[in-house]
Amino acid sequence: MAKTKTAFFCQNCGAQSPKWLGRCNVCGEWNTFVEEVVQREAKTGTVQTLFNRRPIHPIKISDISYNHEARIIISDQELNRVLGGGLVPGSVTLIGGEPGIGKSTLMLQVALRCKNLKVMYISGEESEQQIRMRAERLGALNENCFILTETNTQAIVQHLEKLNPDIIIADSIQTLQTDLIESSAGSVSQIRECAAEMQKYSKITNTPVFLIGHITKDGSLAGPKILEHMVDTVLQFEGDRNYGYRILRSLKNRFGSTSELGIYEMNDTGLREVSNPSEILLSHRDEQVSGTAIAAMMEGQRPMLIETQALVSSAVYGTPQRSTTGFEVRRLNMLLAVLEKRSGFRLANKDVFLNIAGGIRVEDPAIDLAVVTAVLSSNQDSPVGSKNCFAAEIGLSGEIRPINHIEQRISEADKLGFEAIFLSKYNTKGLDLKRFSIRIIPVGKIEEVYQKLFG
Repeated sequence: MAKTKTAFFCQNCGAQSPKWLGRCNVCGEWNTFVEEVVQREAKTGTVQTLFNRRPIHPIKISDISYNHEARIIISDQELNRVLGGGLVPGSVTLIGGEPGIGKSTLMLQVALRCKNLKVMYISGEESEQQIRMRAERLGALNENCFILTETNTQAIVQHLEKLNPDIIIADSIQTLQTDLIESSAGSVSQIRECAAEMQKYSKITNTPVFLIGHITKDGSLAGPKILEHMVDTVLQFEGDRNYGYRILRSLKNRFGSTSELGIYEMNDTGLREVSNPSEILLSHRDEQVSGTAIAAMMEGQRPMLIETQALVSSAVYGTPQRSTTGFEVRRLNMLLAVLEKRSGFRLANKDVFLNIAGGIRVEDPAIDLAVVTAVLSSNQDSPVGSKNCFAAEIGLSGEIRPINHIEQRISEADKLGFEAIFLSKYNTKGLDLKRFSIRIIPVGKIEEVYQKLFG
């Protein structure tokens, strides 16, 4: 019988130590080491048996036979976009997100809509009846979708060998447990070993695997950091509980770009793909109001039009307030200082509140011109035309700076029916203005924008 062995693991990064340490010497976190029982038995698991079937020996890279395998195109177009054009055979994808954000719903929808593919949905958190109940609510059933409520990886691999599915979904990696490690499910060693076994099975059988993972309170994926290095793709599913939209971001992708994202809307029948994100980010009102401006921003490689709302009022308590929602407050303070110093607008004794409609958080600097326009509109109590949009960055000297992806921004505004777009005059060099029906207004200073809008 193998000797029982214990070791200490950092719950933050997965570092191993033979003794307890107050501070991890790898990630620097305090009081994160937990003792776990590690006992590797002499028996051989099913995954290792599969792995031993392949003769492993060094081979020249030029002698490796390579077949151009087509990506697996799944029914979810937003997920296809984030993955880089489809699912790569033999890839391992990790999807993380807050509890209740819709990770299981998204993966169950994928399993139910892949009519021509055999999908194995492994659940360690729900029973068969609960999954069937959710499938009924989603309004879709699939004869090629198989449900397995099992947490032992050795038993899971045996079922996978018999069924030989085209896609594997594991919900979640924290609930899986292997007999090779004697510690509780969800511990660092269990997560690492279970992920390694699923990765080996995926590479040997060339079967794509989705792993659903939990996140910690600070928003990072739970478990050791090595988990993110083992998988091929890391996706983050995020959103605001007070709003219906969800965003699927790519944090790591060995087979595509990490600048793509997918947008969904949560409703009673599951997640709806949003092909036009501007429809949920623009407000529809009958009359024009002051303090609003439309910005043409880029989220990854995807153009969007969002609404910025500003409210400027006299400071009541002496010290002016600066409050933002969805926008960095320090950048707002910088833009207000530029308006005060460079353009002569007196805003030092006024409260300024800024909100990005729809609850989205924006980091694109091209929204600067829309923010400044909304602030000036609220200060003058004069509305900006609802058919105008803005796309430019503002420098510390008050100049309107050029931005990238300008053609995609103009095309998106043109497609949505806007009549004019304000941008930097330096962005018009080499730009074919005749291609667009929208009127392009080049500006170089904030004063020019003010004169064109408010006279």
